[in-house]
Amino acid sequence: MTKALVSNITKNDIISFIEPSIKKFHQKRLENLLDLKLDSVLKRKNPYLFRAKNISTAHELVKSILDAYLSSQEEGIFGGFLEDLAIFICGRVYSGKKSSAEGIDLEFEKDEVKYIVSIKSGPNWGNSQQIARMTDNFRKVKRILGKSAARGVIAVDGCCYGIDNSPDKGDYLKLCGQRFWEFISGNDNLYTDIIEPLGYKAKQKNEKFVREYSKAINKFTISFGKEYCDSDGNIHWNKLVKFNSGK
Repeated sequence: MTKALVSNITKNDIISFIEPSIKKFHQKRLENLLDLKLDSVLKRKNPYLFRAKNISTAHELVKSILDAYLSSQEEGIFGGFLEDLAIFICGRVYSGKKSSAEGIDLEFEKDEVKYIVSIKSGPNWGNSQQIARMTDNFRKVKRILGKSAARGVIAVDGCCYGIDNSPDKGDYLKLCGQRFWEFISGNDNLYTDIIEPLGYKAKQKNEKFVREYSKAINKFTISFGKEYCDSDGNIHWNKLVKFNSGK
C-alpha cells in the first residue's frame, strides 16, 4: 500500500510528477550543451577572473569557462523544476495555485490565512535591491488581498534548500529547506522524501551528457587554440579581452 504524505497526496503521486519532469530537465540540459557556441560562452564569462587564477592552457581555460556557464544554466533550469514541484504538491494538499501577481509564485489558504509565496532555489539568492523589490511586491499584494482573507495575508520567501534559523523577517517569513517543504505539504519529511526520485535514470542520462560534454571540450579547445593562442602556444589574453569587452 502506498503511504500517504497527507490526506490528498501520496509518495507515488510525487514520483509520478518528478520522473517525467526530471527527464525534461536532463533533456533541456543536453540541448543547451549541444546548442552552445564557443563565442557565446566566451562572451558571457569574466576573462579577468580566469587570468587572475593563472590559467595557462587552452584546455583548462575552455573547461573552466564551460563549466561555469553550464552550472549557471543548470541552476536556472532546476530552479524552475523545483518551483513547479512545490506548486504541484501545494495544489494537491492545500489547493494552492500559481499566482498571477507580480513577483509571487504561489498562493494558497490554510486555517483561513492567505499565504503568498515567492519561491527561490536557496537562501542566498539575491542582493539587497532584489530583496527590497520582493518585499515591495509582498506589500502590494497584501494590500490587494487583505480584505478577502479572514485572518490576514502572510508573505513567505520560500527556499527549496538551505537553513535559516531566524525565519521572521518582519514583512515576511523566510522558510528554507525542511521548513519550506513542510509548510507547503504538512509533511516534515517531504524534504528527504523527494531526493530519491530525483535520481530517476540519472546515471543513463548523465552518461550521454558526459559524452557530448567531452566532445564540446575537445572541439572548443581546438577552436580556442586557433583563435586565441600565439604561435608558441601561449594564450593571447589581450585578444580574448578585446573580444569579450571591446567596443
